[in-house]
Amino acid sequence: MTRRRITLLIILAGLAFALLGGEYSTWNWYTLRRERREELARIDSLSRQVDSLRKEAVAVETDPKVQERLARELYGMLRKGEFVYSITRDDSVVARTGNPR
Repeated sequence: MTRRRITLLIILAGLAFALLGGEYSTWNWYTLRRERREELARIDSLSRQVDSLRKEAVAVETDPKVQERLARELYGMLRKGEFVYSITRDDSVVARTGNPR
């Protein structure tokens, strides 16, 4: 009877070591698989972003409409014949009355 128990304990210990022991246990293996899936998803996302940025860079370098839009938005450039109107308030009136006109 004790021989059966010892054999059973040895078998259980062997199974436990097979699942949990060694350089990479089964738990570690599942963790590594999950982390690999997450990293592949990140790589896919970054690849899409790089493709999008590459297309945008090409458009900035070659498309005149994109270049004009950026010049207007970033540098306030105007075409010939265009005007910019700037509305300012008189700070002396605000100081005296407390109300901007």
